[in-house]
Amino acid sequence: MIDQSAAWRELEAHGETMGRCHLRELFAEAPRRGERFTRRAAGLTLDLSKQRWTEETLSRLLALAERAGVPEAIRALLAGERVNVSENRPALHTALRLPVDASLEVDGEDLVPAVQATLSRMDAMVSRFHAGQWRGATGRPIRDVVNLGVGGSDLGPLMVTHALADYRLADVHRVDVHFASTMDGSQLVDYLSRFNPETTLFVLSSKSFTTIDTLSNARTARDWLMARLERQEGVDGDLVMRQHFIGVSASPEKMAEWGIAPANQLEFWEWVGGRYSLWGAIGLPIALVVGMTNFRALLAGAHAMDEHFATAPLADNLPVLLALAGIWNVNFLDIRAHSILPYDGRLEYFAAYLEQLEMESNGKSATHGGRQVNYSTCPVLWGQLGPNAQHAFYQLLHQGTQPVVCDFIAPLRRYDDVADEATREHLKSQHRLTLANCFAQSRLLMLGDEAIDEEGPRPGHKRYRGNQPSTTLLLDRLTPGTLGALIALYEHKVFVQATIWNTNPFDQWGVELGKQIAGETERILASHAGHEAMDASTRALVEAVWRAEADGDE
Repeated sequence: MIDQSAAWRELEAHGETMGRCHLRELFAEAPRRGERFTRRAAGLTLDLSKQRWTEETLSRLLALAERAGVPEAIRALLAGERVNVSENRPALHTALRLPVDASLEVDGEDLVPAVQATLSRMDAMVSRFHAGQWRGATGRPIRDVVNLGVGGSDLGPLMVTHALADYRLADVHRVDVHFASTMDGSQLVDYLSRFNPETTLFVLSSKSFTTIDTLSNARTARDWLMARLERQEGVDGDLVMRQHFIGVSASPEKMAEWGIAPANQLEFWEWVGGRYSLWGAIGLPIALVVGMTNFRALLAGAHAMDEHFATAPLADNLPVLLALAGIWNVNFLDIRAHSILPYDGRLEYFAAYLEQLEMESNGKSATHGGRQVNYSTCPVLWGQLGPNAQHAFYQLLHQGTQPVVCDFIAPLRRYDDVADEATREHLKSQHRLTLANCFAQSRLLMLGDEAIDEEGPRPGHKRYRGNQPSTTLLLDRLTPGTLGALIALYEHKVFVQATIWNTNPFDQWGVELGKQIAGETERILASHAGHEAMDASTRALVEAVWRAEADGDE
């Protein structure tokens, strides 16, 4: 167990000492601290100087990473070894972004040709949409594409399409992309009330093609299309399915069984976890918005971070350093809350994306050997756009009782390409204001009252304790390439932390159990029988639904 290692015990003792230090003292002692704890790679700058640690701390953490086998684990991940132990398969999302001339053999098969073949099929599909040649059953060009997915099949494409809105193609047939994930149908019903069925297509994105959330929406969409289009002369169900549905899954058989035409099927593989899948066919909505050239630039940016992860020494390795900061905060400073704070409106969904990536991956309490851990693993993640959050939960960050570590994320440059000079200068001024807020907030969280040049004592309700650690991540610009690198940075951070915690970041049995119990409960609700074996609370809730249904039928 890692908590019995000498490196772990030494860090525990060191943590007791550092827990009594204030960040303002650490900066006063080391004027070049910012430079010493800053690293760059793949268009990103990572500033860890506001973490509550010293060079001695980092040295001890690097020793822990060595002892935990992080270098060997990185090699195993990227080589396609079976690092997903509980499901006995590799985790090869990095293979999805390998360049076309690369080669990666796993179990005697080079994976790159199949990956590139899927990208080529995506390219052909996207070209048809952008040329106005993908037509609905009545012959009209498709204008609205609705992605039906949940979890990684929704959060990844949703986040990236929003983040890269500036890269939307302007000189093609316009296709608007929308997302529906909630099983209650509330998102879907809005689209069905507004869209024209003749020009609407649905993308069913589900790794297993059994996800009830997605299939319930898909059945509603299919019935909506059939009811409206089969009235048209010359239109039958087969034509509707062929022109209005695309499937993305690791199960071609289930796609075919549901009615997805073979030519409309895009495949990904069991060795790609759902929350790691935006790099392949699940990214079709991204490519529909920004085009395949920009989608491939996204892949190239992620691959650049993969290369850095594979080759950089641990002490200069951005994912490793980011992971070690998290280990230090959770396990040795007992900070179990983590807020993601982008200062760019295009990254509105980035916090939600990381919530799944980190908490589904590392929200584990059993080691690879099945033993229950006796140390903390993943912290609770949440976040919001920083400028909005300043008027909401920053009050807790600055004056609450809960210690929180924050990630501040922002691009250094924006609006350079705005044509009108006056508008460009106004927008760049707004960007500078945004950066000023970003930097000021992290500084105040660090220093507390010391950040304020004000004489005399301050009343208690105006005191700021400071000493809240944070990381600042700066992108040169927010481009497809730097966004790819940013996402890959956090993916690899998650893997390094799991390696040190000796847990598996690539399964999600807690999610699977919830699906199973939900299925059983739905059958009881539908059959009006079998609830006697339930606990008293759930039994009463089920009976309340039955009474409501009975009242509605009267």
